[in-house]
Amino acid sequence: MAHFLLLVVIYIAFVSLGLPDGVLGVAWPAMRADFGQPLAAVGLITIVMTVCGAFSAIFSGRVIARWGTGVVVMLSGLLTGLALLGFSWAPSFWWLLALATLLGLGAGAVDTGLNHFVAKHYSSRHMNWLHGFWGLGATMGPFVMGSALASNVGWTGGYRTIGLVQLSLAALLCVALPLWKRESPGESSDDTEQSSALAGFKPINPWALWLAPLTFLLYVAAEVGTALWAASILITSRQLDALTAGVWVSLFFASITAGRFGIGVVANRLGNRHLVRVGLCTAVAGATLFAIPVLPPPVSLFGLMLMGLGCAPVYPSLMHETARRFPPLTARRVIGRQLMFSYVGGSFMPAAFGVLATYAGLVWVMPVVVVLLLLLLAVTRPLDQQT
Repeated sequence: MAHFLLLVVIYIAFVSLGLPDGVLGVAWPAMRADFGQPLAAVGLITIVMTVCGAFSAIFSGRVIARWGTGVVVMLSGLLTGLALLGFSWAPSFWWLLALATLLGLGAGAVDTGLNHFVAKHYSSRHMNWLHGFWGLGATMGPFVMGSALASNVGWTGGYRTIGLVQLSLAALLCVALPLWKRESPGESSDDTEQSSALAGFKPINPWALWLAPLTFLLYVAAEVGTALWAASILITSRQLDALTAGVWVSLFFASITAGRFGIGVVANRLGNRHLVRVGLCTAVAGATLFAIPVLPPPVSLFGLMLMGLGCAPVYPSLMHETARRFPPLTARRVIGRQLMFSYVGGSFMPAAFGVLATYAGLVWVMPVVVVLLLLLLAVTRPLDQQT
């Protein structure tokens, strides 16, 4: 029973992790007006959060070994909740950057700690569903912020609400700390299996060691870039109000979430590589529809949701396939590169979108996303052939 209750707590913690992820893109049109910042300034906030998340992820292993996963996840939830509350009271743009540091540090520790714990103690089905619960949080956040923007509380009230929800989840994690006693203090190693495992793999092509991480840079750039700039595109180019734009971004995350819950049922039957190909083709079709500004709004909404549905299997399938492409020690090194390339794709590329939007117009953001998805589809083919 304790094993099941802990799994429920972990799922709730990943809802907490996803809650702030889509909020900034919805709130930014109003925030930048209040702070007198250009469109591209949001990229600086994203870079700070992502770099701090990477730093936290790198060192969280040592911290978890010292204090345990439960304590680290609870404290990280508390840190992110306080940072989100701070956003609502920030007197200037520079305060937002300082608070983004705390938000990134907290999110990185939660992400690393929970992914490692579930991978070690639960099945692959639960790992897929774990990312589905992240999607629930990412779906709720933009809807809450869009509702706040449509009311008299504004973006500050939206951040205050989300921050209080985050603190409530941190309190739940604190109460649930005794459930983590089942956590094993030791870490198993697959180093001794390396020699015998080599026989089950093709000879390693050096290019594959970098093509695999490149897929994560391209994918995360496309997904995060869409999530960050979709609301601005809808408000500026499609003339929608903030509430409707927030709902649309929520539906984008909802389609990713629905797809990932479905993957937990059929992934073993269809295989990772097939899921990636089908998902990318679907995402390209959806992103193309959303990129065409003259289409009716219902068609654009369908395109955004179709892109989300296509994106759903890509990240978890690529990550899971790494252990099948490479021997254990090589896979561990490649996964480290994949995470670092993910941080680059999630920070610098969306910031580059901001520069593009500032000087060329928001209308060019989604065509670039389509190109990134096509490049990703092209990269996966030689990677599959080499491994």
